[in-house]
Amino acid sequence: MSLNYFIPTVWSETLYRALDKEYVAVKNCTRQFEGDIRNVGDTVKIVGISPVTVFDYTKNTDMLPPTVLSDNERLLTVDRAKAFNFAVDDIDRAQALPALMKEAMRLAASALADEADKYIFSLYTGIGSSNTQTVSGLTSAGVVDMLLTARQKLLEQNVPGNEEIILEVPPAVASKIIKAKIVTDTNNSAALDKGCIGSFLGFKIFVSNNVANERSGGDTIYKCYARTKRAIAFAEQINEVEAYRPELRFADAVKGLHLYGAKIVYPQEIILLNISVGAE
Repeated sequence: MSLNYFIPTVWSETLYRALDKEYVAVKNCTRQFEGDIRNVGDTVKIVGISPVTVFDYTKNTDMLPPTVLSDNERLLTVDRAKAFNFAVDDIDRAQALPALMKEAMRLAASALADEADKYIFSLYTGIGSSNTQTVSGLTSAGVVDMLLTARQKLLEQNVPGNEEIILEVPPAVASKIIKAKIVTDTNNSAALDKGCIGSFLGFKIFVSNNVANERSGGDTIYKCYARTKRAIAFAEQINEVEAYRPELRFADAVKGLHLYGAKIVYPQEIILLNISVGAE
């Protein structure tokens, strides 16, 4: 039986690797808080500490007692559960089961990655008005000013000047950026990360069809992010990957469950760019 070929741990790892290749928004999140996720509703504890105070030191003089650092705890809730369930008919698969299953897993990973990326981009509703920048009728001539304003805002909020900033935009905005002829590329575009079109002013620019948008007064307003990689935390788990024989089919089937959650954990390190695109 072909099910003897199926080893859940191997295919779970295959799915993980495929997911990582497909992600855009998720790959730009911090993953350091991922723990042992088992069910929807599980929480991941994110612990931070208060700032460290710096003071003047005087030789041969006792220092003041050490400052007791306080910690703070935020909870990331695993509130998303997405599943897949596909079958390969015995007649269709012939002798090509491993190749067919590998391609099916890739397609499943692509679909799961799209859903997770959409979820990351839906978090824009939690970004405050003080960290929101409106850009109406963006043209190629206005790209530099838009990025300089976003960069200034992040610097004013104590994001280090040497920190790489991720800019995530849809194709319509990416076209204006490319037309502005400002992005720098590697010598080999194929070596760039998936979805990345280049860099400018410390921004690493990614393109995704999953960037959220809404209609307003006849215009499409794209909800783009300018953020550090630690601004949003993401945690996931491939909870189950199972092979089975459907009762009413001569086929091999695989189903899987993807659990995940995300949270804006450093709100001062993310800018929401509400961008509508102009004609030029």
